[in-house]
Amino acid sequence: MSKKLYAIFAVVLMASMLLAACGQAAPAPTEAPAPATEAPAPATEAPTEAPKVIKVCEITDTGGIDDKSFNATAWKGVTDAMAEFGIEGKYLESTQAADYEKNINAFIEEGCDLIVTVGFLLGDATKAGAEANPDFKFTIIDYAYDPALPNVVGQVFNTDEAAFLAGYLAAGMSKTGKVGTFGGLQIPPVTIFMDGFYYGVKYYNEKKGTNVEVLGWDPVAATGLFTQSFDDQNLGKQFAIQLMDNGADVVMPVAGPVGIGSAAAVKERTTADKPIYFIGVDSDWFLTQPDYADIILTSVLKKMDATTKAVIKKVIDGTFEGGLEVGSLANGGVDIAPYHNFDAAVPAELKAEIEQLKADIISGAVKVKP
Repeated sequence: MSKKLYAIFAVVLMASMLLAACGQAAPAPTEAPAPATEAPAPATEAPTEAPKVIKVCEITDTGGIDDKSFNATAWKGVTDAMAEFGIEGKYLESTQAADYEKNINAFIEEGCDLIVTVGFLLGDATKAGAEANPDFKFTIIDYAYDPALPNVVGQVFNTDEAAFLAGYLAAGMSKTGKVGTFGGLQIPPVTIFMDGFYYGVKYYNEKKGTNVEVLGWDPVAATGLFTQSFDDQNLGKQFAIQLMDNGADVVMPVAGPVGIGSAAAVKERTTADKPIYFIGVDSDWFLTQPDYADIILTSVLKKMDATTKAVIKKVIDGTFEGGLEVGSLANGGVDIAPYHNFDAAVPAELKAEIEQLKADIISGAVKVKP
C-alpha cells in the first residue's frame, strides 16, 4: 500500500472511531427515587372506659324475697331500676336474725354500690355495717336514725295516712259495727298501720254519729293482738278467727305473709248474705294474692318500690346523701288500692267521702294523729 493510501485509510479509521464514540448516548442523569409517602395516620382518641354499672344489693328480712309483701315490694324497686337504668341487682335472703350481719358483710366484700336492708329488725346491723364502712352507701326500709348517718338513707312511710282512709272505709262497710286488726310484732312500722286504721274508724264515728268498734288494737293503751311472727300463717288464721268470732266483719292483718292465713280464714267464713271483708297491707293483695280476690276490699299501699328506686337514682346521679326518704299521700308513697271486685258494692257517697278525706289529709285540714 502506498504511503498516500495508508494515510487516507488511517484518517478514515480514526473518523469512524470518533463517530462511533460520539454516537453512544450518554447515560441520562438519574434522580434519587422519591421516598414512598405514607398516608397520614388517622387521629386517634384516647380509649374511653365503659360507664361503670351500678350494683344494688338487697338483704331481706326473714320473710324472704317472695313474701308478697315488703321484701318483694322493695325488690320490685330494684328490678324497676334494672329495667330503666341498666343497673345490676342482687339479693341475699335472711332466714334468721344472725344472717343480717353476715349478709351485710358479704355485700361489703362484693363491693356493692348500694346496700338495701329491708325492715326495722335490720336497724342495728345496718348501723354497725354503715359505721364500720363509711365509704359504702346504705338504705334501710322502715328505719330512721337520729342523728342521721351520712351514708344511710332511711325510708319511712306515713302509712297511718293511708290506713286512716282504710279505717274510714271499713267503718262505712261494716254491718256488725265491729272491725278488727292485729300485728306481727309490736314495732313502729306495724303499729303505725294499726294507729291509722283505728283513728280512721274513730273519725267515721265522729262524722256519722256511729259507734263502730275496733278490735285488736288500742293506741292509747298501746295494747292489742300480735302474733310475734311474720311467717306463721297458721297463727294468721287463728287470729282472724278470733276477731271474726268476736263479731268483726272487716279484718286487716299487719303481719306480712302471716296475713295469708287470715285471708284463708276470711274466705272460709264469708257468705253472700254475710260478707266479711279483708284489707291487705304493703302491696295490692288483689294482685299479689289472686286466690283471695273475692274477699279483698282494698289494701293499704306502702310503695317501697318507688322510694327504693328514688334512692337508687340518687346513687346514679351522684346526689346520694344520708337522711330520710319519706313516702306520704302527698307524694304518692302511700295510698289505698282500688276496690276492684267491690267497686260496685262501695256506695258512691262513701267513695266521694274518702276522696275528700284524702285531699283533706294532704292539705292538713284533717289530722291522722290526735
